[in-house]
Amino acid sequence: GSTSYRVPWLYDEESVEVLRFFTKLKCKLMPYIYTHAYLASKKGIPVMRAMVLEFTDDPACAYLDRQYMFGDALLVAPIFNSEGSIDYYLPEGKWTNFLSGEVVDGGRWVKENHGYLSLPLMVRSNSIIPVGSEERRPDYDYADGVDLQVFALAAGKTIRTDIYNTKNVRELTTSVSREADTILINVNNSGKPFTVTLRNLTGIASIQNGAFEVTAQGVKIRPAKAGDTIIVNL
Repeated sequence: GSTSYRVPWLYDEESVEVLRFFTKLKCKLMPYIYTHAYLASKKGIPVMRAMVLEFTDDPACAYLDRQYMFGDALLVAPIFNSEGSIDYYLPEGKWTNFLSGEVVDGGRWVKENHGYLSLPLMVRSNSIIPVGSEERRPDYDYADGVDLQVFALAAGKTIRTDIYNTKNVRELTTSVSREADTILINVNNSGKPFTVTLRNLTGIASIQNGAFEVTAQGVKIRPAKAGDTIIVNL
């Protein structure tokens, strides 16, 4: 764009819609993005990571140069052709397409076709992605109204995540653990509202210290009281 004026509305309405879609997605993911940017400044671990940095024991990741990890939980495979076709590699484990909710087994190459409003944006199993409440700007109160989305939590696992505000102060800490068919959720924050979504679940047996509803993405939980441990029986 250094020698010409390039904005989407000079092309067509579809270009505007594509830019609008992914700009809103970035704004919703800012609690995740900003926390990883903050950690990058403190620890030197980049936000955009070569696959081998996260999967050092997988020899297939050593030479992958057309996909990357975005933070420790999101795998991105950009599409470089007009046909929308792509081949990308998924390491071992369960992977969930963040946009469609489709669950894919890893340890293999995957071939897919995508339109302009989709791409392989895959979430690693045993991960929490904090999704913000604002889609119109990137700088806002990330902890206020955040939805903590839990992906493919296996029995015997405990996962954690933090949310930092734009002044680099930690505002929220989340711990989610699972033993057999019981999930324990602990969220420490400043009293701001939040929800927890267990992605791809179609229902639960019972819940303590919270209420739930089944949505298109999974089971969304609202705490009854801030600071209490939410107990979910599957």
